[in-house]
Amino acid sequence: MKAGLPLSSLYGGVIALRNSLYARGTLKTKRLEWPVVSVGNIRAGGTGKTPFIIRLGQMLQERGIAFDVLSRGYGRDNENSIKLVDPKGSPAEFGDEPLLISQKLGVPVIVGADRYAAGKFAEKMFAELRPSHGGTWIHLLDDGFQHRRLHRDFDIVLVSATDPADALLPTGRLREPLSSIERANAIVLMDGAELSSHGPKWKAHRKLTVADPPPRQIAFCGIARPEKFFADLVSAGVGTAAKIAFGDHHRYIEADVQRLRILREQKNAAGYVTTEKDLINLQRLNPELLRQLQPLNAVSMELVIEQPDRMLRTILDACVMPR
Repeated sequence: MKAGLPLSSLYGGVIALRNSLYARGTLKTKRLEWPVVSVGNIRAGGTGKTPFIIRLGQMLQERGIAFDVLSRGYGRDNENSIKLVDPKGSPAEFGDEPLLISQKLGVPVIVGADRYAAGKFAEKMFAELRPSHGGTWIHLLDDGFQHRRLHRDFDIVLVSATDPADALLPTGRLREPLSSIERANAIVLMDGAELSSHGPKWKAHRKLTVADPPPRQIAFCGIARPEKFFADLVSAGVGTAAKIAFGDHHRYIEADVQRLRILREQKNAAGYVTTEKDLINLQRLNPELLRQLQPLNAVSMELVIEQPDRMLRTILDACVMPR
């Protein structure tokens, strides 16, 4: 038996009991006034939820459909508080991923551990704007699959290629068993994942593009799956002299800058390359420290969805909204 497997069994039992209580109606869900579309997964990070939220948001904007994003704001100083994200704010106050979503989409992003309360906050704040959008407004629920106390009109689960062979926490990375996917309304198979299940399935992949790939870069990141980022850099033609992985949502300090600077000198590298999420977390450093990491290239990740129009029609139908 693998080390840690008894703990995974215990964890799985707790999750099964919780899901059973919701299925029987013993634990109740709360419904917001406006439609809720949830985007989540069954693993602890690294499936592409943030790029998917951003791409789905862009598709809604192309249709002229108003929406906000409800997010926990993982890693911020006070996760229980409910706040409207200031795109010029700090990750300590709002969380790095909500800040990135806010900056990319320019829509209201509300953070709060209680997503129902965050949704009520949004509905009160933007009630006067809703009529100008034809009475339509959607809540996009970020990382919402396990937040079952909030009713959702459409539940999307992203599945990675490694999920089917993974184990439950703490042995593996799964937050729920693979069978939990069956309660979703639709599945998005990410980056070549394969899975047999009922209901709609769409395929998507992350695409990293760099217009002018720089030579000999120090690649670093603080994300859930750093190996995926490093592999994408190679595929995009970015030459790396060295790679450093920090923990997910890493808050950079002066010692990190010095470590990166020394490594660049040792490797005779031309500069640094990282993710947009890490660039947000680097902004907490003072300008003098940031200057030591120049030139710094933050690459963006584009999500490519197969049959995007079909996907959007399915989602909007579930929300009883015009297409």
